[in-house]
Amino acid sequence: MNFPAIYLASRSPRRRELLQQMAVDFAVVAPDIDESVQAGETPEAYVRRIADNKARAGQAMLSDSPMRPVLAADTAVIVNNRIFGKPVDDADARRMLKLLSGNTHQVMTAISLAGSADLLHAISVSEVRFAALSEADIDWYLSTGEGSDKAGSYAVQGLGAIFIEQIKGSYSGIMGLPIRETAQLLKMDSQREQ
Repeated sequence: MNFPAIYLASRSPRRRELLQQMAVDFAVVAPDIDESVQAGETPEAYVRRIADNKARAGQAMLSDSPMRPVLAADTAVIVNNRIFGKPVDDADARRMLKLLSGNTHQVMTAISLAGSADLLHAISVSEVRFAALSEADIDWYLSTGEGSDKAGSYAVQGLGAIFIEQIKGSYSGIMGLPIRETAQLLKMDSQREQ
């Protein structure tokens, strides 16, 4: 498939890798937005709002640049309808890992594509089953620092995979950019332009 050249509104190296895997020509913009959860906000509403805000903020940064679509994404880990974003510190990461231990959780990634018309959206929801983790497992994983900037405090594509017993859904979605849904949005946007 030939995808249009885009801007990626993300600092995530994993999202860059996934776009490269798709052979998408892109440049990075890195908008700063407030990622706080609003009172009463559902997980789906949260990830969609954050992805939309990133896409719009990325577009606003490019007002003088040649127009290309701006792709943004947001990923959250969901446990009992509670949103787990990136940990604020090791104590927060430990709390998250203890709650993931021996349980199944959801990983929800919303993607938004801001083109010349309205935003296009997609959401990927996957289930991940963690093995029971000992205190020593958690201590070791925290010592690696790998999960310090990841939703839910772990990386599916890294050492965190050691703890995963089962995945149902999109592996790339768990990484932070569901390839299938991204391809569909890029295709839809390019068809709208024709």
